[in-house]
Amino acid sequence: MKPEEKITKLREELHRHNYLYYVLDKPEISDYDFDRKLKELQDLEEKYPEFHDDNSPTLRVGGAVTKNFATVVHEHRMYSLDNSYSKEDLENWEKRIEKQVDGEVNFTCELKYDGASISLTYEKGEFKQAVTRGDGIQGDDVTNNVRTIRSVPLRLKGDYPQKFEIRGEIVLPYEGFAHLNAARVEAGEEPYANPRNTASGSLKLQDSAEVARRPLDCLLYSLGGNLPGIETQYESLQKARKWGFKVPEEAKLAKNLKEVMDFVNYWDVHRHDLPYETDGVVVKVNSLHQQEELGFTAKAPRWAMAYKFKAEQVSTKLNRISYQVGRTGAITPVANLEPVQLGGTTVKRASLHNADQIEKLDVREGDEVYVEKGGEIIPKIVGVDFTKRDPDSSPTKYITHCPECNTELVRNEGEAQHYCPNFNGCPPQIIGRIQHFISRKAMDIEGLGGETVALLVNEGLISNYADLYELKKEQILPLERMAEKSAENLITGIKNSKKIPFERVLFALGIRYVGETVAKKLAKHFKNIEALRKAEKEELESVDEIGDRIAESVVEFFANQENVKTVERLKGYGLQLEISAEKLANQTSKLEGQTFVVSGVFEMSRNDLKKLVEDNGGKISSSISSKTSYVVAGENMGPSKLAKAESLQIPIIDEKKFLQMIE
Repeated sequence: MKPEEKITKLREELHRHNYLYYVLDKPEISDYDFDRKLKELQDLEEKYPEFHDDNSPTLRVGGAVTKNFATVVHEHRMYSLDNSYSKEDLENWEKRIEKQVDGEVNFTCELKYDGASISLTYEKGEFKQAVTRGDGIQGDDVTNNVRTIRSVPLRLKGDYPQKFEIRGEIVLPYEGFAHLNAARVEAGEEPYANPRNTASGSLKLQDSAEVARRPLDCLLYSLGGNLPGIETQYESLQKARKWGFKVPEEAKLAKNLKEVMDFVNYWDVHRHDLPYETDGVVVKVNSLHQQEELGFTAKAPRWAMAYKFKAEQVSTKLNRISYQVGRTGAITPVANLEPVQLGGTTVKRASLHNADQIEKLDVREGDEVYVEKGGEIIPKIVGVDFTKRDPDSSPTKYITHCPECNTELVRNEGEAQHYCPNFNGCPPQIIGRIQHFISRKAMDIEGLGGETVALLVNEGLISNYADLYELKKEQILPLERMAEKSAENLITGIKNSKKIPFERVLFALGIRYVGETVAKKLAKHFKNIEALRKAEKEELESVDEIGDRIAESVVEFFANQENVKTVERLKGYGLQLEISAEKLANQTSKLEGQTFVVSGVFEMSRNDLKKLVEDNGGKISSSISSKTSYVVAGENMGPSKLAKAESLQIPIIDEKKFLQMIE
């Protein structure tokens, strides 16, 4: 047999045995025989390097070193999920769905594994790329590290598409986690806190050989985009399983909410029998066509809901209440606790939210308190064990002055939180605003992190985010842990941020209540910062989804002359404070004031059609009402939507007629 044929044969054999062992858990040969074949392949590959293959089984052991993980924009955004905590939440969700889609609605129930989200890309049946979730828009390329995970197929089998994405969770099984920690304790090192954080941290290790030594697993649950021949979520799971992916067998079809709750109730009891951490059930509308009809909110799909299992609760002593100052000046009281284990992590601090919450619970220093970790990342105090209270304890008196700058706090009518009004002189506010400005969703300044920002402020080199653009390399070189190369990267990162588009610069300014989505709407409506600055409250409120509170906040921001000066400086440094000519060229006001409902299947994708509506000044709505201007109807438009449009005498147009409207 020729060397190339022998190498190919061994690779195919090893891929198969790897799949049998790590995906199906049905090994056909011993570990010894597997290792012997792997060694034979390694020897042949060393002897004949011309037959190199990135997806050879020999590369599972790692060895590639990644100094900086490249940022990759997801082809399909990785949304988060809305959470529910009761049967009533799911019933309300089902009612919303039934109003928006036609026909019977079935569900797919899947366990919600607690790990690190990942998106894998395959081309011609071969593994090409792995990208972390990141902020949902873009993530980090961790291909070298994920290639070492044995349950990730490097080569697929069956009738797979030419190119596609599949998403899932990188997890660390309990058993593997226990072995990993036992080895660390043996070596005199600190044990890891929990499987989830360890799995997530493993993906960003620079040496892939170290990742290969960790018993990570990859569970897949979602095919990206519309793939021909697949009509339902459940069918997509079956297909992925046939192609060689490790898809959890626990997934189940449910005809109605009763069957969904049967699944939830069963796994709420039996989840502790699973080899992995799980914190709930993900319920999805099964029909992919109905999923497309339902679409997405700004943060989550309307067709999926995570049912979170009841949070774990423990009691511990509250030693002290401290107060944190946020970038907007908001004061958050924090409970400093006697360390206690909760949900696999050691909890030392918990949120107390605000003065009203402290008063409502009557929380006092020295109390034995109940701590819970539910849907939130940060644990919270939910009650006090009054049987253990010291009879001499005194009620908590909320602070009256800022713990950082000693300015008297204010509390606006109708608001729960106290604020420090010292906008330009309170250090945590200054640092927090600049940290927000440089964050990934905002200016995404490479080479500049939160700690460095604090260092620059404390050293007196910057006092607001405009000062960043006057920094010189020689100013930052003397700073702690700042070498020549890192100083150069920081200055280059600041310079490159001048190319960031207007809507992200607007978000970066840190105007209260102006998040990513609101910033996009304001940028699109006003086109430039000058028009936004001059806008009055009434004009702001006329913008779609901009309410009273946001409008007031924008007016307030530009009424502050310090803010106006800072924005003028940013303009002078060359930041993008207007929509680019290229974007403007693709936008018109032809559909201004008109609301469209898009329903059915079209030649172009529904998302592209909706984008055309918005690019031409129109508004998209998910349901038909008397305010609807037009219904754009495709094939398979639901009969109830058609009947409603006809009863309200809403004009119904097809794709061709719509395109003529915007020509």
